[in-house]
Amino acid sequence: MNHHVVLNRPLLTPPFLVLGAFGVTAIVLLLVRFFFGIGAVTNLNGGYPWGIWVVYDIVVGTAFACGGYALAVTVYVFNKGRYHPLVRTAVLTSLLGYALGAAGAFVDMGRYWNFYNIFLPWQVNTHSVMLEVALCVFLYVTVLAIEFLPTVFEKYRAENLQKKLSGVLFFFIALGILLPTMHQSSLGSFLIAMGWKVHPLWQTMELQPLLAILSAFIMGFSAVIFEASVGAAGFKRQPETPMLVGIGKIIVGVSVAFLVVRFGTLLVTGKLGLIFALDLGSLMFLVETAMFVYPVVILSSPTRRAEGKKLFYAALCMMLAGALYRFDAFLITFNPGEGYAYFPALPEILITVGMVAIEVMVYLFIVTRFPVLAREEH
Repeated sequence: MNHHVVLNRPLLTPPFLVLGAFGVTAIVLLLVRFFFGIGAVTNLNGGYPWGIWVVYDIVVGTAFACGGYALAVTVYVFNKGRYHPLVRTAVLTSLLGYALGAAGAFVDMGRYWNFYNIFLPWQVNTHSVMLEVALCVFLYVTVLAIEFLPTVFEKYRAENLQKKLSGVLFFFIALGILLPTMHQSSLGSFLIAMGWKVHPLWQTMELQPLLAILSAFIMGFSAVIFEASVGAAGFKRQPETPMLVGIGKIIVGVSVAFLVVRFGTLLVTGKLGLIFALDLGSLMFLVETAMFVYPVVILSSPTRRAEGKKLFYAALCMMLAGALYRFDAFLITFNPGEGYAYFPALPEILITVGMVAIEVMVYLFIVTRFPVLAREEH
């Protein structure tokens, strides 16, 4: 008996058509970008060589897409098999999220026609953090596509191919754990490389990669709860609260570790007083910390954690906290020096929204055509 089902729902619903309108708008603006240059649709400048595309698509979006990574570690490393029914949907959202990150990186390239140089050993800068991030994202998208193949084989009843793939799938699962670990830690190294341009409250130097990985786990697990909750409500399916409660408990442990490392580093380096400087950095730090602490308080209570709505809101708050942490470090409090300012242009925002809309549309198409969602009894 198959443990996954095709979602029998109509695809062309009013929300899907609204998403399509945003997607078409993004495609039109992308044509403008590729024909007339990146300056035609952005407010990027010498001080801000990347803006909302890179920060959302690569820095934040890939962390939202770490649900597959987080569940793989939980299921295959810590042998928590009871979460296995959530893996297939998590792999799909990870595949789409990381594909969006790769697309965002391509859109952001000034000379996008030279993208192939990152695959040519004689052209690359082996000391570049950006190179490692780019290669990891590309390879991880490939690995996720392979991990999703059993769903395709099951759809078309290709049992022989499915058996052959299952014999080597463990290798790709291992790669699927290694590559995002490398990529997310490299985003932390990115901040180290930017040195004084990063606000002191977000510049923890040697521990930056650890904080990046911990925040990726927090955002990935929270995204699993968010997706499962929204899917259950939107598709009128039985809520998966019993499994999600356990994930909420994991989030508490990882979040506490994140906060201990972060505040401990600030204490040791003598930066703790900057929290009360009453400037933009201190304000954003306090808001961000409150958004981390509130879900921890909610999820620490077994009673409140078992309530579907509170679990959902806590996960949503944690996702926003992780996103704000990364936006603060990479963009909001970023200081490139005097004479530079940046706020995303309307086309930048519309392209970002449109690309996310296309991602959601592809997700809806796949879950209504392929056996992605677990049977409700599982």
